[in-house]
Amino acid sequence: MSESKFYHFTSTGLFYGLRTSEEVISALSEGGFIWMNFYKPEIEELHSLVDTLAVHPLSVEDCLDSSQVPKIEHFPGNTFIIFNAYSYKNKRLYIDEVDFFIGKNFLITVSGINSDDRKPLNNVIRIIENDPGLAKAGPAFLMHVVLDYVVDQKFHAFEALEDELEEAEDQVLDTPGEFRVSELLRLRKDLLNLRKSLFHEREILVKICRMDCPLITEKAIFAFRDIYDHLAKFFELSESYREIVTSLMELYTSLQNNLMTKVSNETNSSVRRLTLITTIFMPLTLIASIGGMSEYTMMTGGGANWRTAYLLLGAGLVIVAIINFFVLRWLEKRGKILH
Repeated sequence: MSESKFYHFTSTGLFYGLRTSEEVISALSEGGFIWMNFYKPEIEELHSLVDTLAVHPLSVEDCLDSSQVPKIEHFPGNTFIIFNAYSYKNKRLYIDEVDFFIGKNFLITVSGINSDDRKPLNNVIRIIENDPGLAKAGPAFLMHVVLDYVVDQKFHAFEALEDELEEAEDQVLDTPGEFRVSELLRLRKDLLNLRKSLFHEREILVKICRMDCPLITEKAIFAFRDIYDHLAKFFELSESYREIVTSLMELYTSLQNNLMTKVSNETNSSVRRLTLITTIFMPLTLIASIGGMSEYTMMTGGGANWRTAYLLLGAGLVIVAIINFFVLRWLEKRGKILH
């Protein structure tokens, strides 16, 4: 459902709300400029701008297409700009499109096309109400206020990402076995999307600051330079955070390799102990087998001597086992046995 709001900024610096598009067109004849703030507009509302304010129909189609990247396009009588607003909730990054049409005596903003219940421009009107002088100088200054608000909101998304990166780093160091590497992959994907958006937005501000947009006066350009500085900072942050994610991935891989090496060493130690035991008992098994098969002839000399024979056999097995153990230890110290 459309929640659009319209305003008229008079030539004396006052502004007031308007209810319908017809009132907006009528207010244009009184001087000053208008602001049409569309939120979740109907398609017919946007198409009506083609006839009333000479907005290009291709720009209207771009407003309805959420897959567009940020850009700036100039048309006779107006300039069309696509920008992105960020929000971060429940470990999920939302990128919402905000569109601008700026003309000599009007500013049109379009948002909420595919943003569910998120309102990227929700508090802009409060800023203007608290300080009407920010926007009364013309549509370019009003667009600066709106654009500056959108860019400032990006900071909250970057703060949330930074907190998540610190949390991920603590988990990787404290409990690498329980850490889910999918969290790092998700963060890397979000940062790639931010970098892509910021790269194009920075190019928009470069074009504005070098006076490529005839509808933004030289006086207003000084205000837009501050927005460019913020975008450049955010772009550098996105690059830094991507490097941190890459470092965490490498650290996680290294810790996992160390953990696997530790488990492998423990397994090798267990195998060595079992091999030692087996090696010790192999000759004992051989002797016991021979003695057991011939106790009445070779070993005991008959059934009357079985007690003495078994006692001597047991003692011999213990002596052979001890000698075998110390020989194996001596060979191990001399490096004759492979570790």
